This record gives sequence, structure tokens and C-alpha cells, in this order.
Amino acid sequence: MSEKAKRSDAITKGPSKAPARAMLRAAGYNDKDFAQPMIAVVNTWTTAGPCNMHLNKLAEPVREGIRAGGGSPVDFNTIAVSDAISMGGEGMRASLISREVIADSIELAVRGHSLDAAIILVGCDKTIPAAAMALGRMDIPGVVLYGGTIMPGHCKIGGEDKDLSIQDVFEAVGAHAKGDISDEELTTIERAACPGAGACGGQFTANTMAMALAFLGLAPMGAGDPPATDTAKTAEAKRSGELVAKLAYEETSARKFVTETSLRNAATAVVASGGSTNAVLHLPAIAAEAGVPFSIDIFDDLSRETPVITDLKPGGRFLARDLYAAGGMRLFGKRLMEGGKISDAPTVSGKMLFAELASAKEAAGQQVVRSVAEPVKETGGLRILYGDLAPEGAVLKTAGYSDGAFEGTARIFDSEEDAFAAVANRDIKVGDVVIIRYEGPKGGPGMREMLSVTAAVAGQGLAGKVALITDGRFSGASHGFVIGHVSPEAAVGGPIGLLEEGDKIRIDAEARRIDADVDWDARRKNFTPKPANKIGGVFDKYAQLVSSASRGAVTIQISND
Repeated sequence: MSEKAKRSDAITKGPSKAPARAMLRAAGYNDKDFAQPMIAVVNTWTTAGPCNMHLNKLAEPVREGIRAGGGSPVDFNTIAVSDAISMGGEGMRASLISREVIADSIELAVRGHSLDAAIILVGCDKTIPAAAMALGRMDIPGVVLYGGTIMPGHCKIGGEDKDLSIQDVFEAVGAHAKGDISDEELTTIERAACPGAGACGGQFTANTMAMALAFLGLAPMGAGDPPATDTAKTAEAKRSGELVAKLAYEETSARKFVTETSLRNAATAVVASGGSTNAVLHLPAIAAEAGVPFSIDIFDDLSRETPVITDLKPGGRFLARDLYAAGGMRLFGKRLMEGGKISDAPTVSGKMLFAELASAKEAAGQQVVRSVAEPVKETGGLRILYGDLAPEGAVLKTAGYSDGAFEGTARIFDSEEDAFAAVANRDIKVGDVVIIRYEGPKGGPGMREMLSVTAAVAGQGLAGKVALITDGRFSGASHGFVIGHVSPEAAVGGPIGLLEEGDKIRIDAEARRIDADVDWDARRKNFTPKPANKIGGVFDKYAQLVSSASRGAVTIQISND
């Protein structure tokens, strides 16, 4: 690192910085530390749930790696909001908002202390994109380290041994409401599903975004693969610490990796793995922070030409632990590379992406990853729909379900709670189109996920037999005929707010349309959106600042000039 490029000189160099050095010496730093790159170790550790609860221990081998690479680690912590814990309640409004707060807090800590680089330890859903957003915004050397997936739980239900994830618990709630399982069976599933540390176990949002960041180049390929409790995680943490120190000396900053090519690779990984619709929010947000053009239509373009090649939950059979055992992200990426679906690009490991993928090792007899020529599903897992109901777009997740059409009768709910109550009371029937509105970024505020609703529907055997449409979000664990991110949202006068009970809704996945038999002009003449949902504090501030879901629901508009 050249003398003039060392950002931390602003707090460590020269007579005028004696007070700053005095404070740093009190915290345990010395002259050697001041001479080296000072590297932020930003941790999202919390004991509020399993996803991030082990990251405090994982930080120690990260620090060892930084020191071995000639850097000086400087620790910070930031927040995390557990989607699975807050799901179905008021707390879920905080989830997407937390993405912005995490990114902002990382920027403030790093810039406030003039640090030279950052490694960010992440676990649950919003911490992962927030880390990439912060690195893209600051454009400093940086690495994102994913804490890894949870191991599956196990229990015997109906005489059958099952691997469990949190998805099974949510769906068990619906099965319990239907009367298919007893109180005792529900409790058994609840107690067995989550055995320890790690993020939710399927190709849900955390594992989807961890994969996306590896293909984006900001996370070391393979580092995120080992489950949270696997002994290999410690070595990967040390390697990641060494890599961020190396990047600091080389002055290789984040925007070298976040490019149109790497963003397309990341989106391809999402589509080909049947990943979470939340990626349609997060990749545009990362792109905006890095100043790189990116449209949500890329997901649709890729879905037309990219098959699903993994058999992962929620639409498939296997969990993230099984992908690791099969050969991991490298094997998945190698199949995409061999099929001509991704392009070569640099990564934080110092190797090009294709060189990383070439070292993949496939487990004998594995059934998790297939080839592009013989996929799990011929077309990708996401569609971007437009039409009467979604002039700015909406997201349909098709992995595991038909790509065809659905026509049904609108059932209107102005909140998630009202929709869940109707499902729990078994008021939703085959052919219904459940409309959940005023749950968008502004209207929520906070764009809550609807896993409680979709899981209850699935638990009643209705997944794919009813459609669910919302201006809010669906969890990565959701499956069925589900459409989220409808834009414009109801709170700003979007067409979804004009719908009435009994309207006929038409969804055509192939034509990428979502329409209704409605005289829109007549409806609009008498339409007044519901008053804003005033909660106070950060929620109201977010509602004032947030953009449309079609632009990533970001709170700052960044020019690409």
C-alpha cells in the first residue's frame, strides 16, 4: 500500500494525530498496528436467532487471517433483524428497513475511523446485501464472509424420518389449522427443526444471496459453503481475513468486482438455483450503490434462457447442506460455465471466476446439481410480469410449479394479518386469488414478507391451487403461485389498490402478464388510498425516502454518472 493511499493515516500519522493515537493505544493498538492497513471487522453477531449467533466466534480466525496478512483488525458490530422470528407480525416491518440501516452503519463506522478496508461477517437475510451495498458505496477493499447454513433438524412424523428446515415449521402451522397434524406433532416439529447455529437451510433468501455474492465476486468462492457448525468454517474465515489484507495492500476496491458482467452472473445464479425473489430487490440495490446500471428485467431475460439446475428447497428436495456435500457452489457454477450461462470475471480471491469453478469436486452419486442440458426445470425460477396490475413490474416465482396461466377470483385483504386469518379459518378455496395490499415499501411501511400466509396455504395443500399477489414480499421459503413486489404499490395509488372483491384476475406466466377485468378509469375517479400507516421514528422516515420496489426499494438515489 502506498503512503498516500493509506486512509488510516488520517487518524494515525503526524504530530496532530497524537490524541487519536492516544485513544487507539488505550484500546490496545501500537506503532506496528498504525503502520499497517487498519481493517474493519464488521460483525452482525446477535443472539436473537441462530443465523448470526456464532459470528462472534467466527471473527477470531478472521482476525488471525488479517494479522497473518499484515493488517490490523478493528472490530465493530451492527444490527440484524431475524425475518423468521419477526415473520407474521409488526416486527417484520423492520426487516427490509434494517438493510439500509446496516449499510449506513457500516459506512459510518469505516469512514468515521478512516479505515483502509473492511471484512463483513453476515448471516441472516438483510445483512448479506447490506454488506455488499456498503462496500459498493464506499468503494474500498472489502470481503463479505457468510456464516453458513444451519444443519437440518430431524424428527419422525407419521412413522417417517424427515429432514427439517424452518419452512417445515411454517407449513406445519397450516397443516395444524387444517387438522392434518396434532398439537403434539406441531410441537415436535417446532422443537426439532432448528438444531443450532446457521441461516435457514433451503435456497431461501440467505443462501440465495450468499450464492449471489460469490458469483458477484465480493465473497470468496467456497467460503460460504460449509455449514455454520462445520469445522471447515474456521479455515475459511482465516482465509477470508488474509484475502482482505491482501486486497488492502493491493488497493483493490469493491467496484472492481461489481460490474454489469458480475451482476448478470449473480442474477443467473439466483435464477438457475430456484432462488429467492428477494434477490430482485437486493441486486438492483447493490448495483445502485456501486453506480452500475441494472434492471429487474434482467431476471426475466435470464429465466427465458436459463434452466433451474439444482433440486433445492423450497421447490425441490434438498437443503444447502446437501449442496455443500454434493460439490458446493463451485460445482453449481461449473455446470453453468460448461453450459455457457455465465461469463468470466475477477473475484476477491485473486483468481478469475472460471479458475475458481474449474477446481470443483463432484461427490459420487450426488443428485443435487444437474447439467444445463439435463436440468431440473427447463426455464428459470423467476418471471417479471407487467400488465394492468403492475405497470412497473411484479415478480413471479415459478420454481417447482407450472409456468402456465392462472385465472381466478380476487379476495381482497388490506393487511397480512387479515389474509392470514382468512387462511387459518379455511376461507380460501381453490381458484381464489389472494390480494394482500398496503404492504409495500411505503405502505407497510417496510414491505413485509408473507411467509406465514404462503406457508399456511401450502400446509393446507393449496400451493399452486390458489394465487397470492402482494405489493409486499414473499420469503425465500415461499412456494406456490406467488407474485410479489407489485409496483406501483397501493399506497401511492397503484392499480392493486383499485381492485375489489370478486374481480377476475388473469396471470399468464408465459406472456409475462398480470391483468384484471376492470374499468380502471371509472375506479380511479372514486379512489382514495388508505391513509399512511404512521408508526413513528425510523419507519416514517423510511416511508418518506424509499423508492419503488422495482428500483430495489433503496432510500438514496445514486447517479450512475
